[in-house]
Amino acid sequence: MSDVIMRAEGLVKHYPIKGGVLRRTVGHVRAVDGVSFDLHKGETLGIVGESGCGKSTLGRLLMRLEEPTGGRLTFDGVDVYAQRGGDMRRLRRDIQIVFQDPYTSLNPRKTVGDIVGEPYDIHPSAVGKGGKRARVQELLDQVGLNPEHINRYPHQFSGGQRQRIGIARGIALNPKVLICDEPVSALDVSVQAQVVNLLEKLQDELGLAYVFIAHDLAVVRHISDRVGVMYLGKVVELGDEEQIYQRPTHPYTQALLSAVPVPDPTSREHRDTIVLTGDVPSPANPPSGCRFHTRCWKAQEICSRVEPVLESHSDGLSTHVSACHFAEPRVVVPPAPDEG
Repeated sequence: MSDVIMRAEGLVKHYPIKGGVLRRTVGHVRAVDGVSFDLHKGETLGIVGESGCGKSTLGRLLMRLEEPTGGRLTFDGVDVYAQRGGDMRRLRRDIQIVFQDPYTSLNPRKTVGDIVGEPYDIHPSAVGKGGKRARVQELLDQVGLNPEHINRYPHQFSGGQRQRIGIARGIALNPKVLICDEPVSALDVSVQAQVVNLLEKLQDELGLAYVFIAHDLAVVRHISDRVGVMYLGKVVELGDEEQIYQRPTHPYTQALLSAVPVPDPTSREHRDTIVLTGDVPSPANPPSGCRFHTRCWKAQEICSRVEPVLESHSDGLSTHVSACHFAEPRVVVPPAPDEG
């Protein structure tokens, strides 16, 4: 499709496990193991899953902060992993990232002006006519911070304000894609809403496409157009926000959604709760066949032998795919009330 800005095809990242006196490779941690998706211009693709499923590693692969073990990533038709030196530096202007922890992602020895303005030291042509200081103050104002605080240090700001600084740094070069690696997980709930609203406002103003990585299903539902669910390094279900939250077809997605807290007591009484047994297998030794079969209540003999592929299981909708031999739609969460 012409509006695809980024395409991942079979992305793989395995980390070697060293052992023995000679520190030889005795195995691999399969952090990301064959992830494919398209990201369209101006959309938000949410990536959800339990801790350790490979979400953050996927985000780092999309930024090429990690070199892949295998697979292909294209941005505007350009092979990202084939770029070298100055070509890769220029490409990174269009793909930026907001990190998870605002307390460790900002250099405590630098002022806000230096932090937000650092991209302009690498790409001087992006500064504009007003100069670096004026542009940094404009960015601070754009993310809801006082431009006069340009000479303050990170420790003089709250957690939510620090994350706004990280967002200002992320949009400094007018990127086309912003990777958001759990940008609100370290913040209070009230501050989370403010940061999510800011991201939505910036998306409208700048036409950004987001890959929004999180484990909070409620936040992902609020901001995402499409949602991908990861389990042990693989995407097991992918579809529009409504398809995933109202008609999930993969048992793992159904179990995740059934665990979402529901404040309305009446709604709680009318929904199914799915309790998974066992622990998440080690990514260093994932189960054969379907990786979820060791915890799945639908599992049969074929599940331990044959790995399912992503295919449509819901009313023939090609935009809603899941990897399960026995997938079927199931309503596990009552419909959300209409937003006022």
